[in-house]
Amino acid sequence: MARFHRLRVAAVDRLTDDSVALTLTVPPHLAEEYRYAPGQHLALRRVADGEDIRRTYSICSPAPDGEAPGTLRVGVRLVEGGAFSTYALKEIDLGDELEVMTPAGRFTLPPAPGRYAAIVGGSGITPVLSIVSTLLAREPEARFCLIRSDRTAASTMFLEEVADLKDRYPERLQLVTVLSREEQQAGLPSGRLDQERLTGLLPALLPVEQVDGWFLCGPYGLVEGAERALRGLGVARSRIHQEIFHVDAGTATVTTAPAPAHSTVTARLDGRGGTWPVQDGESLLDTVLRNRPDAPYACKGGVCGTCRAFLVSGEVRMDRNFALESEETEAGYVLACQSHPVTERVELDFDR
Repeated sequence: MARFHRLRVAAVDRLTDDSVALTLTVPPHLAEEYRYAPGQHLALRRVADGEDIRRTYSICSPAPDGEAPGTLRVGVRLVEGGAFSTYALKEIDLGDELEVMTPAGRFTLPPAPGRYAAIVGGSGITPVLSIVSTLLAREPEARFCLIRSDRTAASTMFLEEVADLKDRYPERLQLVTVLSREEQQAGLPSGRLDQERLTGLLPALLPVEQVDGWFLCGPYGLVEGAERALRGLGVARSRIHQEIFHVDAGTATVTTAPAPAHSTVTARLDGRGGTWPVQDGESLLDTVLRNRPDAPYACKGGVCGTCRAFLVSGEVRMDRNFALESEETEAGYVLACQSHPVTERVELDFDR
């Protein structure tokens, strides 16, 4: 069960003009709760003017081998008008305490021999940095190709950290950098990494059919284009893993279905259950939160996956789904923040 604890800020490192890395100290008695897999994220919470503001940020540091972590490091990029990112860049200081949820997320790669690759855009480098650094340190028989896209060199997050990895593992880490708004003295020409460009570029960089796992992370357009390019090149869907950071508000993935006049949701959460009426137009998560404020959530936008629950019975429609992979939805999982009842009774289990 995900829980919030107050963690102290141990360092605030400026990465670019619009991004920082926050290092958080984990006290020994909470270390096991904050054990994480490379690629997972944290939800950070603050209350401002009576509003509960939560945002998810990926852990960028390598996962400890065997030991529980003593610190956590996350990357935060400023979003225009962002209530939390503005606070992080302008107000958070050394010694402050932040409310931090225990790690979550399934965009992960347990270290194993093989060939892996990632296509990332902007702040999408954050979880992949943890994945790459953990994999190469723990598994000598692993190779990784990192293809990253940024606007300019000055806007590139974790530039030095990635360069250090390349120096440390020159034979096992292939690094390809593309800048969309700036020409490079060497390397690929500038421009966006869209489906057409990736379709021609990827076979020239590596044997696409031999890659055991592809990790796509960043804005919706880049991730969608990369997935289409890979599928067009014959890559099986099971080998493609994705995490989306930015989605336009109007983007939807599931068609609507009529809602019943009256419906209830039964939810099991942290070993306890309850049944409550669903008010007109509200999501199942909102119904649960009115009665169980400890229900897990972060973005409420169908992106982070924190509110994932198992659909025990009944039917729902999801407005958006950018967090669950097809294997998860086929197994019966839904995003509670995007789910609305189609049947009069719906039962969810947040503990599975």
